[in-house]
Amino acid sequence: MDEYLPGPLARVVERADRVATSTIGPDAERVDREALWPEHGLRALAAEGLGGLTVPAHLGGLGHGLLGLAVVTETLGRACASTAMCYGMHCVGAAVIAAKATPLHQERYLRPIARGEHLTTLALSESGTGAHFFLPQTRMDRDGDAFVLQGQKQFVTNGGHADSYVVSTCAAEDAIGGEFSCLVVDNDTPAVQWGQPWQGLGMRGNSSRSMLLDGAHVPAAHLLGEEGDQVWYVFEVVAPYFLTAMAGTYLGVAATALEQVMQHMRERRHAHSGQTLADVDVLQHRVGQLWMKLEKSRLLLRHAAQLGDMGAATALTAILACKADAGETAVAVTNEAMTLGGGMAYRENSTLARCLRDARAAHVMSPTTDLLTTWTGRNALGLALF
Repeated sequence: MDEYLPGPLARVVERADRVATSTIGPDAERVDREALWPEHGLRALAAEGLGGLTVPAHLGGLGHGLLGLAVVTETLGRACASTAMCYGMHCVGAAVIAAKATPLHQERYLRPIARGEHLTTLALSESGTGAHFFLPQTRMDRDGDAFVLQGQKQFVTNGGHADSYVVSTCAAEDAIGGEFSCLVVDNDTPAVQWGQPWQGLGMRGNSSRSMLLDGAHVPAAHLLGEEGDQVWYVFEVVAPYFLTAMAGTYLGVAATALEQVMQHMRERRHAHSGQTLADVDVLQHRVGQLWMKLEKSRLLLRHAAQLGDMGAATALTAILACKADAGETAVAVTNEAMTLGGGMAYRENSTLARCLRDARAAHVMSPTTDLLTTWTGRNALGLALF
């Protein structure tokens, strides 16, 4: 399917694939086994010039949008889901900063990101609001030429390792919807504390940690856009890029699971008949179902990304659907691949077992599959999402 990509993007995918093959893939087992933040792979991506994927070209970046993010995260997700997610959240953070960037944002964050010298990420989720990431409880109070942040974020990908964090806040205790605001918080900001290292069932290299903001002072110039009007960011920038990055990552996981089990079926031969598993009709049928499921999800994701890049009115419905669909596909494909792989798949820390554990996070990582499916229906019906 990559033959349909524009030439410049196809070349970016080739570069990402080189890094995935030479560096990220060989590290994947260790990243998973040790719950190790994939610094090596992320540095290799930066050295390849891919750190600025979503940074505008006039600031030194590659200037790609949602389609670029979709295909690159899928490419990386095939090699290591944790690395793909860490990189994806960096690209999402960069896109959010770039959306209404001031000269300060351009020089302090975007140009260094484009040069591969700066890693950013999102800090949105909170335990009190769960999947409703667009309703932060973290307080933002004005104090002269600074804002004072009070609250706690959960599941911050790249937590404790990024150079900056795009943090969602509200301007008042009763803030809802339109009072949502984003600020960039630097890693060396005083009064920022980190929770324990992430020990998950899957996605074990994410460094998905809690972030305590205990009266952290952030310069007012670090505000993205205007104070109190950032609901625009949620569904015009944050959600499209966030959902695209996650969907691409999970499709990469599913693709690897299918490739792994098909290779096993070609090689596994019964001694009594000389027949390989690939020669068995019923197994061919089951693989055919998995191939169709994966390809349909890939087409939906790329279609949604292209609609988003075009600014089409129907883009949001497709974008909401693509992450929910990718989650369903990833879990279904990896689960069935485990069955088709037999004892080979069930070995401790096998590639398929890792894929299954990584894929399962798709349903619970905010926004959840259930919430996104409901939003898809509401948006298709012309109803408000919430």
